[in-house]
Amino acid sequence: MNLILFDHPEIRQNLLPFTFTRPVAEIRIGILTIREKWEKHLSLKGSFVTENYLSEKFALTTSTDNLWINGAACPTPELTQTILNLKLEETLVQNNLIIAIRTAEKQLPELTKSKKEFSGSLTLIDQVWKIYQHNGAQIRADFELLTAGRKSASINDEHTRVYNPSQIFLEEGAKVRAAVLNAENGPIYLGKNSFVQEGALIRGPFALCEESHVNMGAKVRGDTTVGPYSKIGGEVSNSVIFGYSNKGHDGFLGNSVLGEWCNIGADTNTSNLKNNYENIKLWSYTKGGFKDTGLMFCGLMFGDHSKCGINTMFNSGTVVGVSTSIFGDGYPRNFIPSFAWGGAAGFTTYQLNKALDTAAKAMERRNIALSEVDKAILKKVFADSAPYRV
Repeated sequence: MNLILFDHPEIRQNLLPFTFTRPVAEIRIGILTIREKWEKHLSLKGSFVTENYLSEKFALTTSTDNLWINGAACPTPELTQTILNLKLEETLVQNNLIIAIRTAEKQLPELTKSKKEFSGSLTLIDQVWKIYQHNGAQIRADFELLTAGRKSASINDEHTRVYNPSQIFLEEGAKVRAAVLNAENGPIYLGKNSFVQEGALIRGPFALCEESHVNMGAKVRGDTTVGPYSKIGGEVSNSVIFGYSNKGHDGFLGNSVLGEWCNIGADTNTSNLKNNYENIKLWSYTKGGFKDTGLMFCGLMFGDHSKCGINTMFNSGTVVGVSTSIFGDGYPRNFIPSFAWGGAAGFTTYQLNKALDTAAKAMERRNIALSEVDKAILKKVFADSAPYRV
């Protein structure tokens, strides 16, 4: 079988700004991206069906036996087995939503002649807030998947205190110094060459991915993921950082999602609760306006390559697009479009050549080049987001 992860058009729209720069299945939730989860569950290498402007970076590979899976669906053992049992030209659905299709077709068909209903539990990441809402459960699931039958590296530091050590796993090269790791409420996973520095307080479920750091004195509450090559400090709660991003200083980040190549200035704070305890509304690209999340707690949705200056204050339910630069006193608006430059006093357009130059410099610090393909993606986002900046 050949694994292909497809973007459902409406779900992809709901997951903006994060899907401006990636297919749905490249969203990180738990320890792994959705693609990585499926690859491990099925022992197959995945490719993508996504927007045309993303397809050069996220290519499609087909065969005579294609297994198309909705990129927003997170695998479980039950769902995986059900999909593996599909015969050619069978479709798996739940409540009329296509979960998977097995077919010889080289393009995703609308349906096949034979249709099966999946009645099991399904975690579908079809709204941005579900990334952090389901993160704790996905950390637990990924922890089991990654550590089954394996032995953790040791914590040799005599000044580190651990609680429930059977639920703490260190990959090769992970290092902890004079920290407190409490896995009584959920597992703690420390990726390859990650580093938990002195005085950090961490409660599970928590995932620190490859080469990432928890800085000195950080306070990390449960249901939090720090993707690869990232740094966190201050107070972080129930948040997901996709990777290659820094929130290295004091300040609070809660019930939030940060994309890749982001930087959060020192003493930046996000509100995740309204003073009147009402449900938080969040900008919806699908609706073209603010949508009730049905949640009391919701913080910041921060797109790739965006940055904010020191002492920035974000209201609860703030959505920030791709390649923004935010600075200055006061609360900026709750929806900040891609390539916006400014703050509470107002915004202008972040000129494309300057934004690309900043992105290239940020990536160079991680020894990664901003490719022509990446530039083309950002140029497309700049053009498509222009109406929002008017």
